Amino acid sequence: MEELDAWFRPNQPAPDPDDTTRPVSGPPAQDAAPAAQAPPPQVAVPTAPPVSAPPAQVSAPPAPVSAPPAQVSAPPAQVSAPPAPLSAPPAQVSAQPVSAPPAPVSAPPAQVSAPPAPAAPTDEPTDKPTDESAEGERREVRPADPEQALAAIRWRLHSQELREEAPDPEALREVRDGLTTKLGSAPDNRNRARLLSLRSVASRILGDLDDALADARLALTYAEATGELRRTALARARLAEVLRWRGEHAEADRLFAAANSPELPDRLRAVLHEHAGRSCYDQGRLTEACLHFERALDLRQGEDAELNARTALALDAVAERAAADGFGPKPRTRETVLGNERYPVPTLDEEQELWGYADAEGNLVVGHRYAEVQPFHEGVAWVRRPEASRWALIDTAGAALIEANNGYRGVGSFSDGLAWVSMDGQGRWMAVDPTNIVKIPPGFEDARPFREGLAAVRQNGGWGAVDRTGRVVVPTRFHGFATALADGRHVDGFTEEGLAVVELAGRRGVVDRTGRVLVDPAYPALVVHPVAFLIGDGSGRWGALDRRGEPLIDPVHPSHAAVVAEIDQLLADTSPVL
Repeated sequence: MEELDAWFRPNQPAPDPDDTTRPVSGPPAQDAAPAAQAPPPQVAVPTAPPVSAPPAQVSAPPAPVSAPPAQVSAPPAQVSAPPAPLSAPPAQVSAQPVSAPPAPVSAPPAQVSAPPAPAAPTDEPTDKPTDESAEGERREVRPADPEQALAAIRWRLHSQELREEAPDPEALREVRDGLTTKLGSAPDNRNRARLLSLRSVASRILGDLDDALADARLALTYAEATGELRRTALARARLAEVLRWRGEHAEADRLFAAANSPELPDRLRAVLHEHAGRSCYDQGRLTEACLHFERALDLRQGEDAELNARTALALDAVAERAAADGFGPKPRTRETVLGNERYPVPTLDEEQELWGYADAEGNLVVGHRYAEVQPFHEGVAWVRRPEASRWALIDTAGAALIEANNGYRGVGSFSDGLAWVSMDGQGRWMAVDPTNIVKIPPGFEDARPFREGLAAVRQNGGWGAVDRTGRVVVPTRFHGFATALADGRHVDGFTEEGLAVVELAGRRGVVDRTGRVLVDPAYPALVVHPVAFLIGDGSGRWGALDRRGEPLIDPVHPSHAAVVAEIDQLLADTSPVL
């Protein structure tokens, strides 16, 4: 556990502000330059009672890079000298101390709508005066790294608009300039996505919504290119908040819903629900807003004091508006918010013992004429007439797309535009599109629906995976290919993050979507957690591995729920900046 202690040393910067739920299995990457060794200059300001705030890092200007910087929407900040202290109070952060101890600041912290997180403990006191001859003079301390500075801000939440307000706009502009400077040397899509979306947060709260929108859209493009679930979810949520502030609620709601995957950590999902609730509040959808706030609280189980305080403020605003205007329209389903089409559902005529399909209002849209039916997926459904032994494919109006005379005795639902079919229903499965064009030729003994572009298949007695072209991505050498998730669900094949649990001789491991083995099949039980892998030793004891497959928690707990609780204690005690 020494590396865990190193990760959570109070003055150690986090490797990636967007990855706030990463387990602490390795040392963090350094984003900022080393702290300057010279003590900062003293600034004469009136004496005030000391407050405990750790000193800031002083970052050196970024080194030049060989490639041109990413395009940004604002000019880079000048970095020839560190910014002058401001009169506004600093946010509390955990940062590496400079060589001289800091002085207390000149004013108490700004009032916020939620109680600030407690400062991390340090080995040295932080409230000693810097110079006895200064007669109580104090200087303000802020993190030099703009990402740390942004994460440290304790936002005020407007009690009627439920929008964040900057306690010190000038300091926030400096943060934005610092993000612009870092963007000039961002080496890859991950960093560009993070920095652009964080800069959009700063611009949004400063009221520069056009700049915020441009940054947020470009950030989402970079994030989606990484294929990382959490990074994409954060970029979607930050774009959604910009759209919400611009009054473009339909797209904002859709992005909040798309971002909120059940495979994300609970603390991130809670924040996504909270912000989705604020968007509903703006629209007068107060019942729906309350459902989001309730879900956010449930996910954190009352353990997040700041979330509790913000929610209390939001519910007060809801009550005031509801008293004047009512609670608004009934809540929408997630599918409605996402704009997904509501397909007809199977309905049985019990007298004829035949199946048809009805719409959401119960109106019959496809007549009762089938002996067997499957639900609609991607706008199509497999059906079998009483006189036929083979399946046909129909659209939502009942028109045939693939006739029964094509001879498919075994069929699977469409996903990612393809369905597995078999002539005898026993083997030689192949994949076809809705026009009956064979995309993957016969040759598999069994197959599962495509998920995230990959499908689990069995060939020569072993399970593996293929992509939509039929290329074998994971060799068919495993005895099982079913993925258990920490929330109790199971998926056939890969998670949204591209991870799958495989089994070999009764032992389980993990592969990714490229076929790389992350965890050797060595564990009697294995469950995918949002930031780790839960492992069981077969005797009822559970532990955890990190996402690299390295030991994280020894298998000493009586249940995987107990392991999840310990993981929550190991995670960085931060909230994502939205």
